[in-house]
Amino acid sequence: MGHDHEGQRVSRRRLITGISSLGLGGLLAACAKAESTTSVATITPRAATAGDVTALFAEARTCRMTTAVTQGPFYFDADLVRGDIREGKPGVRLRVAIKVQDGRTCRPLPNAVVEIWHCDANGLYSGAESLSTAGPLSAGFQPLENGEFADMKPADRKRYLRGAQVANADGVVEFTTIWPGWYHGRTIHIHAMVHIADQRVLTTQLMFDETLNRKVMATQPYAQRTGRKVFNAADEDFDESMLLTTVPDGDGYLAAITLSTET
Repeated sequence: MGHDHEGQRVSRRRLITGISSLGLGGLLAACAKAESTTSVATITPRAATAGDVTALFAEARTCRMTTAVTQGPFYFDADLVRGDIREGKPGVRLRVAIKVQDGRTCRPLPNAVVEIWHCDANGLYSGAESLSTAGPLSAGFQPLENGEFADMKPADRKRYLRGAQVANADGVVEFTTIWPGWYHGRTIHIHAMVHIADQRVLTTQLMFDETLNRKVMATQPYAQRTGRKVFNAADEDFDESMLLTTVPDGDGYLAAITLSTET
């Protein structure tokens, strides 16, 4: 799987189940090798202040099990294996590096599939623009009996700010995206889901220090929206373990986090 496949619609289900002439191991290994953005050795910060991604992981290192939370109402399998998920969406550039490890041994989990998805600067989710404008409850989304939400059926064909990557030998993936916006009832966040083989082993959220949130929200295009009332301390899902370690990175930011899960 070469670089020309970046951005192609590639079924995560095929990635996981190995429905390919390469087989599961070969396909995952090929994808991990092809996606250069997942290699710690090839990540070069765009500014001296960004430091080194490995150093950021050392700072963010934890062997605590990552807090699991609901996937929310706007998840669906977008079938997009790619590192850059922006699709031209305006906003402050954000590089997100995620290391996945076994929560019992703290060893990296190569070939784990990591998905992320989040709203744009206006608080809208791709595949659900009309629904996220009204808000999940107003749009009729109701959690299941266990408090979880079912996967949604996309209401439009847009897929911005959604994507998946295959972890390299160090258990690392990296995405290029924008700083998320906000919507009523929630603090600023990124959703993340980790798959091992055909199992969803972790669903969580990634969040930011409020000092940085306020700084970014004061810039365009975010500043066009006013009325943000829910901050980290009052958010229903916030946990300090979800905070990304974030540093300036040229015209944007570089953020890193380690996710620990059961296998």
